[in-house]
Amino acid sequence: MKVLVADPVAQDGIELLRKYAEVDERVGIGHEELVSIIGGYEALVVRSETRVSQDVIEAGGKLQVIGRAGVGLDNIDVEAATRHGIAVVNAPAGNTVSAAEHTIAMMLALARHIPQANASLRSGGWQRNKFVGTEMRGKTLGIIGLGKVGSEVTKRARGFEMRILAYDPLVSVEYARNLGMELTSMEELLKGSDFITIHVPLNQATRGLIGAKELSMVKPTVCFINCARGGVIDEGALYKAIEEGRVAGAAIDVFTKEPATDNILLKSDRIIVTPHLGASTVEAQTNVALDVAQEILAVLNDRPTRYAVNAPMIPPDTAPFLLPFLEVASVVGKLVSQLAEGQFGTITIKFEGEIANYDTTALKAASLGGLLESMSEERVNLVNANLIAQERGLKVIEHKGLVCENYGNLVTMEVNTSAGTTRAAGTLMRGEVHIVRVNDYWIDIVPIGGYWLFSDHLDRPGLIGAVGTITGSADVDISFMQVSRQKPRGPALMVLGLDEPIPEEQRQQILTIPDVYTAKAVKL
Repeated sequence: MKVLVADPVAQDGIELLRKYAEVDERVGIGHEELVSIIGGYEALVVRSETRVSQDVIEAGGKLQVIGRAGVGLDNIDVEAATRHGIAVVNAPAGNTVSAAEHTIAMMLALARHIPQANASLRSGGWQRNKFVGTEMRGKTLGIIGLGKVGSEVTKRARGFEMRILAYDPLVSVEYARNLGMELTSMEELLKGSDFITIHVPLNQATRGLIGAKELSMVKPTVCFINCARGGVIDEGALYKAIEEGRVAGAAIDVFTKEPATDNILLKSDRIIVTPHLGASTVEAQTNVALDVAQEILAVLNDRPTRYAVNAPMIPPDTAPFLLPFLEVASVVGKLVSQLAEGQFGTITIKFEGEIANYDTTALKAASLGGLLESMSEERVNLVNANLIAQERGLKVIEHKGLVCENYGNLVTMEVNTSAGTTRAAGTLMRGEVHIVRVNDYWIDIVPIGGYWLFSDHLDRPGLIGAVGTITGSADVDISFMQVSRQKPRGPALMVLGLDEPIPEEQRQQILTIPDVYTAKAVKL
């Protein structure tokens, strides 16, 4: 077996690989050269520098596994790897403590103006009055995202006697209580925090999570810390808010584009910047190198892996029937995640019809993955689905039934939250995924990309036209519409397929229409 190491990785991991395989270290290899040589290797090891795009994967005719020495997968085309039967593994636990400690270090540096004071003294100044700081004790820390890193930050912040607010709808109240924090809404966290740190992955749901609107809600004394992913904060909006005095400062370790030597955030002396150092400790580098090496060797030797991030294993004899339902389960989870409100508690996954005769473990993982992907730092899969749910204090119940209402097979997810119960169901018809139920309404939509608007309302004349007028005024084209009602002039659900995302202003206008109860934008 031959392994190509394309980015800097601790020698401990490389030496472990060398015990069982031939290892070539080609750190800093260019993209074209990588494409030209990857065909001779069974495994590829990268960090965040090397881009493993579709053309690399297609050229890797012998590739069995791609290992990411770290957590993030932004630089790997996981879908292309899955299509080509290539396992993708990472090392999500090895750098957790290092990232949490760097977050605390950045927060302390902000509170005591350490970089600025250091620069001032080295330039000949002795300006004690200019760098008066603030204590951490008694301050409120807002944590957005309670995955592994966010939870570790919480433990350390408690040592400073801070009040901790947290926003993460995909954890239970009991989990937060055990960590000694208060779960709250995003708006309340923004309004009430003295320091705000972000620990979410970068994806469709979190890109631009903190923008101009969110920055308008905070105290002028607040400071932001981002050691998670570049892109979750609108860099231009943050810079403007700091320069205008609406935000006191920020400490940023990650950037939308890296290397970030010309980033706008570098222009403000009230923003502390570091070059993506969250995982840059001796211990973290050793841990992730060993973890990813063990994962790669497991794949190459047909052994179970701990951190596989794609393509849950399905026995070959059941694959023809079950594989198409992986997408059904994933889409159902994604829909519930976007429709549900409140703090999550119990998750019930039902498999009804012929599908109940099979081992549905992989489908359960796919549905949980769809549900959790917007906030989880890890890709949820067959190996870790139950573990991640347990870590977040979520109770997962699985039901099977051979009798299925209305359809031959049905995958249903119900989530009980502090705001009530949200339910969605899907099936497979004519080779396509169909969403056939939302809460108490039977519908039939094919969620092939695009944008959607789900609206609960009272069935009455003129209401649908009023919604259409608002979307038309925003130049948003409606490609599809379906209405399901419980009875004439009674409760109803309207689903609109949209060619473009509906602007927030127009969504709020729809909510002002009499008898419209909800208007939720969904991307599938």
